[in-house]
Amino acid sequence: MSRKIMLIPVGSSVGLTTVSMGLVRAIEEQGIKLNFFKPVAQPRRGDKGEERSTAIIAHHASVTPITPFTLDYVERMISNDNTDELLEDIIERFENNSEQDAVTVIEGLVTTRHHPYAERLNLEISRALDADIVFVAVPGNDDTVDINHRLEIVVDTYGGHKSRKVVGCIFNKVNAPFDEHGRLRADIGVVDKPEHDEARSAALKNLPIFKKGLSLLGNVDWSAELVSPRAIDVAKHLNATSLNEGDMAKRRLSSVTFCGREIHNMTHALKPGALLVLSGDRSDVFVSCCLAALNGTKLGALLLTGGYEPDENIAALCSQAMETGLPVMLVNTNTWQTAQNLHTFNQEVPVDDSQRIEKVMVHTAESLDAEWVTSLTDKVSRQRKLSPSAFRYYLTNRARQVNKRIVLPEGNEPRTVVAASICASRGLARPVLLGDDTEIRRIAEQQGVVLSDGVEILSPEQVRGEYVEGLVALRGHKGVTDVVANELLQDNVTLGTMMLQQDHVDGLVSGAVNTTANTIRPALQLIKTAESASLVSSVFFMLLPDQVLVYGDCAINPDPNAQQLADIAIQSATSAQMFGIEPRVAMISYSTGTSGAGSDVEKVREATAIAQSMRPDLLIDGPLQYDAAAIESVGKSKAPNSPVAGKANVFVFPDLNTGNTTYKAVQRSFDLVCIGPMLQGMRKPVNDLSRGALVDDIVFTIALTAIQAKGNS
Repeated sequence: MSRKIMLIPVGSSVGLTTVSMGLVRAIEEQGIKLNFFKPVAQPRRGDKGEERSTAIIAHHASVTPITPFTLDYVERMISNDNTDELLEDIIERFENNSEQDAVTVIEGLVTTRHHPYAERLNLEISRALDADIVFVAVPGNDDTVDINHRLEIVVDTYGGHKSRKVVGCIFNKVNAPFDEHGRLRADIGVVDKPEHDEARSAALKNLPIFKKGLSLLGNVDWSAELVSPRAIDVAKHLNATSLNEGDMAKRRLSSVTFCGREIHNMTHALKPGALLVLSGDRSDVFVSCCLAALNGTKLGALLLTGGYEPDENIAALCSQAMETGLPVMLVNTNTWQTAQNLHTFNQEVPVDDSQRIEKVMVHTAESLDAEWVTSLTDKVSRQRKLSPSAFRYYLTNRARQVNKRIVLPEGNEPRTVVAASICASRGLARPVLLGDDTEIRRIAEQQGVVLSDGVEILSPEQVRGEYVEGLVALRGHKGVTDVVANELLQDNVTLGTMMLQQDHVDGLVSGAVNTTANTIRPALQLIKTAESASLVSSVFFMLLPDQVLVYGDCAINPDPNAQQLADIAIQSATSAQMFGIEPRVAMISYSTGTSGAGSDVEKVREATAIAQSMRPDLLIDGPLQYDAAAIESVGKSKAPNSPVAGKANVFVFPDLNTGNTTYKAVQRSFDLVCIGPMLQGMRKPVNDLSRGALVDDIVFTIALTAIQAKGNS
């Protein structure tokens, strides 16, 4: 059975693409088959290339969208009175390119002065495709009477309340900063984020139209973070020259300040994410901004106007500030003209801004009614593969449920501070930052985050003495005395490990600064392996575009013997199950089946037999070459009777050299998100980070550590 949901905008500028992205993500997270179709491309001003919604879904979801018809073709068909033929073409394209037994998200057209036919064409397309209707509206500054009136009119257009095809409404941009004329403010990064208006939200939920049968399917709050562009986006819009590239492709702009005052009157504007616009000959302001950057404040960018480049002596003086990644750009227009140009900046998310797109999709998906989204999956086929979106959803949803306390020994590391703030705000964990309170809060301010009460800051000096006795009891046989224990506990990783050993926290995440050895050694000495485990190993979760694979062991054991390799296979399968992946384990070798010989192949063959005898309930097979394990056609050819070949999702490598090389080659070649290494076989969860970890990597590692803690309890 298939379901078709068509999103119909009620008015213009409702953020239809945003809602489409969120609905696609919410359905993806259910792990079911999915189609996306925007029947008619509707390019915005300045758009080139692919249709925006279709391109975003193609690049950021595990679905291949159906190609839309061009606007020129559609308008030509309508003007020639060939609408019926156009609808037949739309149906034919949908039927020929859609997956059967799936949920389909269909995005309608927005009515504008250039496209006055959109409302009528939406109605005809919805009927032609037999789609259920979900309206997308923006409350704006209108009172509830006017909002209800608008919805009543559009519901009547689609058959009224008695129509079984009219399902509900999603409100977008709730509590957004509208001006007195009811228009969304166009300035980049509104400085003062509007407070969430509970009374307003409650009034929207109680509109008379919802008592007549129309359902409220989502309230998507406006978020300043989700409209913050990158510095490079503004540079492209203004056709600016780059004087210092820095982190232009990454820095986010959350506010704009025009620097025309004396510097002592504008120090408050030197804050993270600020776009500071100044005449290029204002050396005093330029130097002050560079000083702020040197002090650790991540300004968004400097925009110099008037075509004035900084004096070469000033540039030399500020060269170290440039090395912090501060973007500096130059325009030839004066400050007033530049302000006018900034006012016309298009705040829609660019197709190539992956980080912002991901945040928009997650935020919108979480704002939709969960029961309604789940109802869409009734009698619809599940995907055989677990998609990256479904995996991330599983991680975050399970982490919220278990609500574990996770210690972060690198408490003054900037990425870790930001990740702790995110985890606390999203309810993924109760993070504990080890470090000085004043320093950590200063770093948080520099990173532009506010640490809520959900983030606990613990001073090592205040608690170190509590763990001396316990450490001596554990390591006294190795010559550890009170004095030695106190010295060992100067290391925050050791201190955090003792907190975990004493059950004062549920898990530990480190490695953004410390080496793998520094993270793991205290755990091996103090936590030890679980009773059921003969060794500690690791897995990586490889988030391929269409599925999640588990790789083990790629970080710990250099050359495991057959018994150890069998244990790694079973541990990796258990980890896969813990995170919602039904394991099909391939024991990787350079030979498939009985086609090859040699000590390395024999080790894998023996390990496979041991693992199968230990866990006959698991699908484990080997030896298998990687292509035979991963590619269905190759698997059928090389191992036709294997229950795993061509369908493997857990790959167990014969040694560390093979595993580490393979995971890095796959990750770097395809620019994949890779979560791990996650340690297996410990009594309590300790996980290591890559020293190049991004904030999102740390967030997901904290989440999976929390889930591990629940599994170990």
